[in-house]
Amino acid sequence: MTGKRPTLMDVAEAAGVSRALVSIVMRDAPGASEATRRKVQEAARLLGYRPDSRARLLRSSRTRLLGVTFSTSHAFHAEIVDAAYAAAGQRGYELALSAVTRDRTETHAVEALVDLGCEALIMISPTLDEQELAGFAARLPVVSLLRDDVGESLDSVSSDDREGIRIALGHLTSLGHTRIAHVDGGSMVSGPQRREAYLAEMAGLGLEPRVIPGGPTEEDGMRAGRELQDNLPTAVVAFNDRCALGILESLRASGLRVPQDVSVLGYDDSQFARLSYIRLSSISQDAPLLASAAVDRAIQRLESTTPAAHLVRIPHLVVRGTTGPVPSGGTR
Repeated sequence: MTGKRPTLMDVAEAAGVSRALVSIVMRDAPGASEATRRKVQEAARLLGYRPDSRARLLRSSRTRLLGVTFSTSHAFHAEIVDAAYAAAGQRGYELALSAVTRDRTETHAVEALVDLGCEALIMISPTLDEQELAGFAARLPVVSLLRDDVGESLDSVSSDDREGIRIALGHLTSLGHTRIAHVDGGSMVSGPQRREAYLAEMAGLGLEPRVIPGGPTEEDGMRAGRELQDNLPTAVVAFNDRCALGILESLRASGLRVPQDVSVLGYDDSQFARLSYIRLSSISQDAPLLASAAVDRAIQRLESTTPAAHLVRIPHLVVRGTTGPVPSGGTR
């Protein structure tokens, strides 16, 4: 058997039963006694037999595959993928992943999933324009996750950025902060929305806004952190957690204490934020909830005639160790 993948016939011979009976057991179908099932399963275990899911899919008129595109540069995307696997498995579906990288375009990532036979797509933070997205949606159901300005032919599941920023500023002002800066996400998905929400909320609070150009990475946060120190605010709302980590590093490298001198609030509540030596306060988008909703929408489009829908989830605040009361004299 060395070097050869065990087959149904190998299991049948080892268990002393027919190939058809082994097939019944492997498919968990009725027609085999409990004793026979145990004997077949033990033989399969000893041989190292695993059902060939590819062959099963080829025999079926459906693949039950959901394709997911994601960016390798976003840690939050990985958390969504983790949660999507669980949500899809509970519904009897599998995921196929296709990454967007520096050298692999989003169009390439999508086409690879279509060629693989995926029945529907979940695109995390898609960057294609509405016309390109509509072209794919004409071929199969497409769910945009974390971006809602995708036209009417696509489903979308997103987090309410306006509400997230409102919650962030509400938390900081409740601690006495009035000099609150925002390090934005540039042209990244959700970047303009969070920036506009910050400007609108600051105006509503009667506070002077200050936007520092940033981005999605630690390097962007470090660069912005150095610029912040030219006129130090008492609190900062970062575009995401990775950006916030860069800001933290920049401030601490200059001898500033967080949160005693400056409070820093992230966005996403990613795994980085939860690390015991970081303990970053953050706005949580609840990756499991978003992922489950996106999977549900994709499956609903496949299994019913429901039209495209746009679902918006409300984020919430997670307070840890990087936000605190305004420092003495900090409001002046």
